[in-house]
Amino acid sequence: MQSADRSKTTNFGFREVPEGERQGLVNRVFSEVADRYDLMNDLMSAGLHRIWKDDLITMLAPPKAAQPFTLLDVAGGTADISLRFAQASGPDCHAVVCDISPEMLSVGRRKVETAGLSDRIEFVTGNAEALPFAGRSFEACTIGFGIRNVTHIDRALAESYRVLKTGGRFLCLEFSHVDVPILDRLYDLHSFQVIPRLGELAAGSSEPYRYLVESIRKFPPQEQFAGMIRAAGFERVTYRNLAGGIAAIHSAWRI
Repeated sequence: MQSADRSKTTNFGFREVPEGERQGLVNRVFSEVADRYDLMNDLMSAGLHRIWKDDLITMLAPPKAAQPFTLLDVAGGTADISLRFAQASGPDCHAVVCDISPEMLSVGRRKVETAGLSDRIEFVTGNAEALPFAGRSFEACTIGFGIRNVTHIDRALAESYRVLKTGGRFLCLEFSHVDVPILDRLYDLHSFQVIPRLGELAAGSSEPYRYLVESIRKFPPQEQFAGMIRAAGFERVTYRNLAGGIAAIHSAWRI
């Protein structure tokens, strides 16, 4: 990692840190929680993240017939999305999981081996801001609950655009901003008071959970994020709120 530029800071949760240090801090969070990541998502979404990931694959609608189709699953270390993709698609469909965390990738490999899908899902260590793939390599690119953890969201979006083939689709599932009165206050109470305490009981530490909650609050609202996707070159950008905006799926195409 390059030395930090002290003139630039970024938010790690609500705490300002030098921009050059943020990725290291994020990496440490996920190395510590890799084995409990599914539990963390269960706590943060009341288990709904599993349904939302099913919804994402339904929107993607991968081919079931004998048709080559390759998905790039960015920041998909635990392979939840790739496993759903492989189970919903035909035999000539393959997924590549790319994640910066070796610990998260290890969890994903174990799950894929258990499912007997190692021949259709491969794993690559890489940064979402500098993907180790040639341009126009994939029919689809997904990011599930990962883009808010990159230091430069615009670079990650530009990289996703670069590696997609013409006609390729980008889908991003991320915790977002609640747009329902009263629900927004209830969700804040759950996020900042309940989740860290549950995390401490379940895993012995509240800090990783507190970071993840805070990172959600710093993530751009739905319309702003849609604008960032357009700025990266994508067209036909839309989004669908889930559970009143607790999460959202953004969809876009490289035309």
